[in-house]
Amino acid sequence: MMAEANEDIANLVRSLVTPLVDFPEEIEITSSEPEDGTILVEIQVNEEDAGKVIGRQGRVIKAIRTVCRAAGSRNDMHVEIELID
Repeated sequence: MMAEANEDIANLVRSLVTPLVDFPEEIEITSSEPEDGTILVEIQVNEEDAGKVIGRQGRVIKAIRTVCRAAGSRNDMHVEIELID
């Protein structure tokens, strides 16, 4: 069940990030469960796209985190989203 939810969150992140970037083929999304009940999703994009994913004053990445946390909370999961540069 957890692995499925984990994959769902990763797919949600991909669907949110893909329209934002110029190099969608370079998106790498990995999800892991470092702690009990926490899903850590790491996003890697082309360095030219990082600013688009972060947004002004971090608004876009905050919005992505909010949506993913809301999706996770439906399954009592804590979701962390990190942009890896």
